Amino acid sequence: MALSDADVQKQIKHMMAFIDQEASEKAEEIDAKAEEEFNIEKGRLVQTQRLKIMEYYEKKEKQIEQQKKIQMSNLMNQARLKVLKARDDLIADLLNEAKQRLAKIAKDPARYQTLMEGLVLQGFYQLLEPVVTIRCRKQDIPMLKAAIQKNIPIYKSAVKKDIDVRIDQNNFLSADISGGVEIYNQDGKIKVSNTLESRLDLMAQQMMPEIRVALFGKNPNRKFLD
Repeated sequence: MALSDADVQKQIKHMMAFIDQEASEKAEEIDAKAEEEFNIEKGRLVQTQRLKIMEYYEKKEKQIEQQKKIQMSNLMNQARLKVLKARDDLIADLLNEAKQRLAKIAKDPARYQTLMEGLVLQGFYQLLEPVVTIRCRKQDIPMLKAAIQKNIPIYKSAVKKDIDVRIDQNNFLSADISGGVEIYNQDGKIKVSNTLESRLDLMAQQMMPEIRVALFGKNPNRKFLD
């Protein structure tokens, strides 16, 4: 039996409605899937950027911490150097004060004569030369002559050798020297400096560990004294 035009139109409308329904459902499915993929990709991008930001700030934090450590180390070193300089300045001031007091020794004739004799005899023993030349301050020549006369027999008796001692009366010790002598071998290439200043410097070097302990206390980090 043939379909009427009305039936054909009805079936066509039914088919179109079915196609529309199916297209709508497919479109919704595609939209849902696209939304899901979008959210997944968005989450991935957000997480990636979040990790990058965290990594960036972590790196910056480490750099800042490293800079702080370097700055702190520099400040500590600067403070340590200032302390060491202050200590060295104090020791230098004490030695300068001691050198200024040396002049008082030369103003005590009896004390200075005994000291002069000891410095001359020590110079003889240090050089052990048959001929020596002694240089002193111009005003000390009388005391030096007396010291030489007293020490020549002592030296000869101790080393069993003669010694010819000459006083340099053309060149004298600097006016800055508080006293004492300089003793040279015959050709002047070897010198024993027994001025009061040189003896003080030598004593200061030898006693520097004790001086530091007396002034600043014992250093717990120092294992050896120098």
